[in-house]
Amino acid sequence: MYAAELVEIALTTLKCSQKELALRLGVSPTQVTKWKNGEHMSSEMEKRLRELSKIGDADPSLVVWAGSPRAAKQWREVIKYLADMANEGGETGYNTAPLSDAAGDEMTLDILCGQTVLTLNDMGVAPPKAFPTDLKNALADEEPYELFDEHPLANLIGKIYSAYTDVYGFYVAYVDELLEDDDGNPIDGFDDIEPCLLSLAASKLEIAQPDVEVRRDIKVGLAFAPNFLEFKRKTEKDYKRWMTKLKNRAIRTGAPLRAEIMDMVYDSHDSLGHKAEAEALGFNNSNLHPDMYMNELITGMRMIHQILPKILDKLDIKFTPDMARLRADEARWQSTQEADED
Repeated sequence: MYAAELVEIALTTLKCSQKELALRLGVSPTQVTKWKNGEHMSSEMEKRLRELSKIGDADPSLVVWAGSPRAAKQWREVIKYLADMANEGGETGYNTAPLSDAAGDEMTLDILCGQTVLTLNDMGVAPPKAFPTDLKNALADEEPYELFDEHPLANLIGKIYSAYTDVYGFYVAYVDELLEDDDGNPIDGFDDIEPCLLSLAASKLEIAQPDVEVRRDIKVGLAFAPNFLEFKRKTEKDYKRWMTKLKNRAIRTGAPLRAEIMDMVYDSHDSLGHKAEAEALGFNNSNLHPDMYMNELITGMRMIHQILPKILDKLDIKFTPDMARLRADEARWQSTQEADED
């Protein structure tokens, strides 16, 4: 999974060539090249590279992004703190498990660090050249939040996590239950919806003009994240496809939708947070399991009723529905349904 990153770290740490690294590992230089291109690496070889690079169990992608194992450890502490602060500030009524669990579970924190680095890279945010001095001072402070808030990169990560609490709350309230069948087993074809929620949250941040730097009052500046618009377009495109597929499945199987799940794609994170909070507080209890897609069907029928007569007039077609035949067809259909149930 981290073959390319491990090779890069080893080459940087050991200050050697690919050929020299291959000799140390007892493999061919061609194999090292394959690893750099993403070919699978055995767990034994991964362990050897970690030992040579002296990174221990650190996430290789975070080490590459941060510039050194020491800086990666420091950024890990920043990410852990910002995740905890965002989770505490969440107001949806739902626990943002990837953030809350990161405070006490090392594996969850590693996953969050990796997802955060991937998201920032996709947005085009330049990796830090070294761990900033002002963040070192913040880590030593008893209440470092304001110092983190003043640093552009830490500020951006904090804003992403805050948006994440809203998006994740909506996901838990309205989408998560649709991803399992009646027996509680995961449905195939929707594996990316939850893991990519951090990217979806980041895509919902407000943007500033290209010549404006990120400040406290600005979510993300295009000068700071030059690939943001393309990142946003791709993320929305992916989620539109996944949500459309999920919604169509719900319609086919008769699964009730307690909210318009396409809102997760197009609504702001604030709006998603408010809807999740309403669900958590029970404001939707008076409308138990409404079929949200019925509104679309009714709207479509109304459009047909408006347009079809005009088409018939244009074609000079006279049409009068045979109500007796329609009632007979409905009775036969009802009889068939009852027989199937028996």
